[in-house]
Amino acid sequence: MRRLGMGIGWRPDIADEIAGLPGIDWVEVVAENVCSGHLPESPAELRRRGTTVVPHGVSLGLGGAERPSPGGLMAPAGAAEAPGAPPVTEHIAFVRAGGPLTGTPCLEAGRLLPVPRTWDALDVLCANVRIAQAALPVPLALENIAALFSWPEEELTEGQFLTELVERTGVGLLIDVANLHTNHVNRGEDPAAALDALPLDAIAYVHVAGGVERDGVWHDSHAHPVPPRVLAVLDELCARTTPPGVLLERDDAFPPRDELAAELAAIRAVAEGARRG
Repeated sequence: MRRLGMGIGWRPDIADEIAGLPGIDWVEVVAENVCSGHLPESPAELRRRGTTVVPHGVSLGLGGAERPSPGGLMAPAGAAEAPGAPPVTEHIAFVRAGGPLTGTPCLEAGRLLPVPRTWDALDVLCANVRIAQAALPVPLALENIAALFSWPEEELTEGQFLTELVERTGVGLLIDVANLHTNHVNRGEDPAAALDALPLDAIAYVHVAGGVERDGVWHDSHAHPVPPRVLAVLDELCARTTPPGVLLERDDAFPPRDELAAELAAIRAVAEGARRG
């Protein structure tokens, strides 16, 4: 996988802050917010300065029964750089149901919903991933998601499911350590066990984000500082491998630039400390 370094999720609200942050090697843009073949001026300027820009999709719904549409694939494809660039990324999730195949109206969930960890669901996901891979000009990597619940009668653990997905399709992995922590709190899953089962050489990069716990439920808000418990999962991952890139996600309640810089410094210290150890 291409070496990316330290990154941050680009959002219009903090475009000026990102432009002035030291040590930013790359940014991630939401693919659906980018016109095909045209970046907003701020990330375009970052790209001209040598900052890598990675498109990150949120609406393909590769875990659903409906096959990826050419229209849906246009957004990440249009935002991608030339061949040899870092991957386009998406989520292991479904986001809609119904439609022509079911004879019912298409319903959008409005959020990322977990894919059942079953062999049948894995077959569907792999078929959709291959369609997306064939349509994209650069490699594809998929992100593990945060979830509030587990489906009944699941047949695979998270690590087993991701390993099978990589072995069948060759897709890369975007590992979100905040999501591993979320699933630890909400579903009782051990982040270390999930990391132990992963094909580590398939990791394209890593997400780190903040959240908040309310009434025993962890909310992956991306609107709170990154807590020590999420940094601890990052440390576990970096003790096992050196990820090509690590990125801070923030989507709301944006702090001042110096607070963003401090969060990035804390993330960098964990990653570099693990490598020194």
